[in-house]
Amino acid sequence: MTAQSRPIGFWLKLVDRLIDDRFITVLEEHGVTRRQWQLLNVLSAGEADVARLDAAVAPFIEGADGESSVEHLTELIESGWVGATQGGYEITERGSVAFGRLSEVVSQLRDDLGSDVDEADYDTTLRTLEAMARNLGWRED
Repeated sequence: MTAQSRPIGFWLKLVDRLIDDRFITVLEEHGVTRRQWQLLNVLSAGEADVARLDAAVAPFIEGADGESSVEHLTELIESGWVGATQGGYEITERGSVAFGRLSEVVSQLRDDLGSDVDEADYDTTLRTLEAMARNLGWRED
């Protein structure tokens, strides 16, 4: 079966699973989960409340099962990487150092993902997927 004879859903699910598997493996080697990485990424831009954190990771958590960003923050708080504030949560100095190291790892992982893909093709793929998502009703808040 050629690549063109497989439906887009096949490729989307396969690539999504492979990305998840790779992220899980690489990040766990550094002591964090993918959700924790995503939360650190949001907090690296500044303080955020639970609603903003939940919105940032919404596509990746099982909200229907009651999962929220709070349960993923617990270990980050215990490790001293995130601190609670009056308005929500913020990354600590220790967390910023860890985030810097993790950013290098994630950057390399992303480079590996697109290593054999022309930059213009990659950009076209992203625009196409966004257009498809919008066609199916997705709206960015």
